[in-house]
Amino acid sequence: MSNNLRNLLIGAGVAAVGGIGTKLAVDYFRNRGQEEPAPEGNEDVKPSSAQEVAYATVEPGSVQGFLDASFGKPGRYVPTRPPKVFEYQDQQYMVIWAYDNDKSKNQLLAFKYTDQGRKMVASVGYTANATDYNISLDGTNLAIEVNGKQITSGQGQTDGTDEVDLVPAG
Repeated sequence: MSNNLRNLLIGAGVAAVGGIGTKLAVDYFRNRGQEEPAPEGNEDVKPSSAQEVAYATVEPGSVQGFLDASFGKPGRYVPTRPPKVFEYQDQQYMVIWAYDNDKSKNQLLAFKYTDQGRKMVASVGYTANATDYNISLDGTNLAIEVNGKQITSGQGQTDGTDEVDLVPAG
């Protein structure tokens, strides 16, 4: 496992299943389901091009502890989709889709990991009626896609949606 992804998982208290895999970023981000775990022993896998990600498949149940510890209220956020933990263009991220029981809406929470620690780079709350966002993905080559529109930075609101995705900016 790449040292950066290993450190991210350990620091977040999130358990990986299998080793580290690589795939084209566009395919990785398009997959809304659980990634197939890479075989054990893939400890130093690195993307072979800027169009690939290195990823760890996360044990979905292990994310609840991270959410409870990070937001100070156990059970406020409950995961709804498999999380993504990955390295893209030499930057490490964790993205969690969860239901916010306090505000009765779905939430995408994206974190970037650096030597200085974890920084939230996207928070998107969404229901079928409205979507609110606070996004700071400038300089990352990533965007949040809502209703076919890419957003890389800013705070605001837009139309409601059933799904919000992290995608390569383009």
